[in-house]
Amino acid sequence: MPETDTLIDWPEEGVARAPYAVFSDPAIYAAEMRRIFRGPVWHYLGLEAELPEPGCYRLIDVGDTPVIVLRTPDGGINALVNRCAHKGTMLLFEPFGRIERLMCIYHNWSYDLDGCLRSVPFARGINGKGGMPASFDMAENGLDRLRVESLGGVVFGTFSEETPPLEAYIGERLMPNYRRMTQRPFKVLGYYSQYLDSNWKLYFENATDPYHATILHAWATRLKLNRFTMEGAIEMSERGWHHLSWSKMATDRDGEVYETEAFRSGGGDFDEFGLHDPSVIEQWDEFGDGITTAIQTAFPNFVLQQIHNTIATRYLVPRGPAGSELVWTVLGYADDDDRQTGIRLKQGNLIGPSGYISLEDGMVGSLVQKGIEGDKDKASVMEMAGRSVESIVNSRASECGVRGFWTAYRELMGV
Repeated sequence: MPETDTLIDWPEEGVARAPYAVFSDPAIYAAEMRRIFRGPVWHYLGLEAELPEPGCYRLIDVGDTPVIVLRTPDGGINALVNRCAHKGTMLLFEPFGRIERLMCIYHNWSYDLDGCLRSVPFARGINGKGGMPASFDMAENGLDRLRVESLGGVVFGTFSEETPPLEAYIGERLMPNYRRMTQRPFKVLGYYSQYLDSNWKLYFENATDPYHATILHAWATRLKLNRFTMEGAIEMSERGWHHLSWSKMATDRDGEVYETEAFRSGGGDFDEFGLHDPSVIEQWDEFGDGITTAIQTAFPNFVLQQIHNTIATRYLVPRGPAGSELVWTVLGYADDDDRQTGIRLKQGNLIGPSGYISLEDGMVGSLVQKGIEGDKDKASVMEMAGRSVESIVNSRASECGVRGFWTAYRELMGV
């Protein structure tokens, strides 16, 4: 395979540009699977709350690789590649369940919950004939394993021994918000999943881009849920790979700008716009700090979100060069009372494939994918607040988070 620096001709402006070719080229996609998804990064694998007892498992894809995440008899968590060592058959198919062992339906090779091969049918043959050779060593034919770390009830895994410890990977600057949101045990309220007709990087650009949030999402802007005229910031990790964007709804002081014709939310079509049932945006101060929106990312494909009282994780699965799958896990906290759970469930309508806020995010990536198809030698422009990946205080009018994503991408892809 050619090296990636020969695959990608990156513009001289650096991370202030992203060449359109990276969103559709099959050779680049294959290189991403090797260098990023099998590289020195942490991948979201799920929640401890999804694995309450020994033998409980969930399935997840890490790039193109199917993975089983399970609770071991001693209470630990393993992540095993969902592929029999014999012929490569997937071992489990249901997304969640509970098992005592792993057995391949094809030839019944059986593994324990550590991925160790325990039995091979007819290993000694029949009547002294056939069977496995004497040199066959079951200890050398177990399942491939990922390194696993759990932090605040969230489980991550990596294929690389070079990946730094998880806290160091997230970075000291961003850990306070991570701890803020994971300080209490989670409970799962539900899931959303949607297929996107766009390359995985286009959605993750969107997740790291507050610039679009108060423009594209005219519904939220009109209802004064999220505006750049609110107090907020974009905080970048030390390496510039990950970002946090936050804002405080109650601090909006100059929001009249959004009532002008310069914004869709201020146009005539929205003059009579409102809610028949305002309880859908009923809320309380979740953490006692006034922050009403906080979007935190970890490269390459993880999002931890607070949108009012809607807490969720998102992870993005590449599905070929021009497709991806976005999975949301909607959360509450184990000590929530019934009223709080009810508010969270109703606010779940803000997000997901048809969410009042998130609907446009699933659509706009496909518009980009189609728009760039004929000009793969060109590049996108990302110069809002300059060309750096530095944090920006008292403003979110910046694309530093997107440039941070491309900083990590270029480093791992060697371009």
